[in-house]
Amino acid sequence: MEIRYRYTKGSEQNHHYYDNQRELPPVGAVHLLQPWDKLVGPNRQFNNGHQINPTEGIQNSIKSIGGHTLQSGEWGGYQKYNEVERARRIAEINRELNSLIGLDKVKKLVRELQAFVEIQHKRAREQLATDPLVLHTIFKGNPGSGKTTVARLIGRLFKEMGVLQKGHLVEVERADLVGEYIGHTAQKTRDQVKRALGGILFIDEAYSLARGGDRDFGKESIDALVKAMEDHKDNLILILAGYREEMDRFMQANPGVRSRFPIQIDFPDYTVEELMQIANLMLSQRQYCLSVEARAELERILEHHVRVGMGHNGNARLVRNLIERSIRRQAVRLVHQKEITREDLVLIRRQDIEIRNGDV
Repeated sequence: MEIRYRYTKGSEQNHHYYDNQRELPPVGAVHLLQPWDKLVGPNRQFNNGHQINPTEGIQNSIKSIGGHTLQSGEWGGYQKYNEVERARRIAEINRELNSLIGLDKVKKLVRELQAFVEIQHKRAREQLATDPLVLHTIFKGNPGSGKTTVARLIGRLFKEMGVLQKGHLVEVERADLVGEYIGHTAQKTRDQVKRALGGILFIDEAYSLARGGDRDFGKESIDALVKAMEDHKDNLILILAGYREEMDRFMQANPGVRSRFPIQIDFPDYTVEELMQIANLMLSQRQYCLSVEARAELERILEHHVRVGMGHNGNARLVRNLIERSIRRQAVRLVHQKEITREDLVLIRRQDIEIRNGDV
């Protein structure tokens, strides 16, 4: 295992790696750049086989490996550096969250969760009574309303705050959890839980687990998930996601599940204005733009879908599909054109985006 560090002496700064051939410098401040949780633990080892002491942390381990004793000021410098880096990463995640179009109530609730976790940690350090961090959550909303995107940000945020070890997202659906014979479902569910340990298990269309009646194996998966929530309560967050009405019925029919998910977040459908902002963002990221006529046509299409979509208009997925189709049509329009300018390559015209016979 290599450990990257920054060595500072006077005005000089050097970036090195520690391995079997190179030792830590005998003087100067040493700032480790690896995250703390990857270096501290009962099974963490350097290349030369020296095991890191999980209770004393890495300070004594470095002292015995490199021959350089970290002075109190140097160790305090590392701690401060680590705290600053973590604060920077949390701020970056919050910027990403705030940059999402719409979802104002969702953002507000995520900020509340962040504040709650931070204050519970501060209370624990002062040896005050703390509430348990039960963060299993219900996401209710239509497809394309930002549920998966927000779940990924929450995973990263809770990792930086020390709630989760990894913060990754494992996204599954009924077919990934439910087997075809007795005993198969429990094992499939346990396998997915194992993949998600240290992060978030995101179950899309979770209500489908309870649709088959008493003889369906979906109930076996629910039972296995409930057990996993107890067995891994400090190392796993479950998010159950799906349509609002179906999720409400699912929770009403399974009161034991409902009581274990104290947080419920509603994801509203995007307005036409917000969908146009999403379209502009997608186009900008791909270095395209709409002509005036194409913009008007896109807005007309979106207004129609929002008006007649009955809550299932596709939201951001609809916008992505329309944009990707228009890019393909632009390519077909241009490919046999003798002379192609830069503007031609960038501009999406009305005929590229309009709905044609046979389009869904």
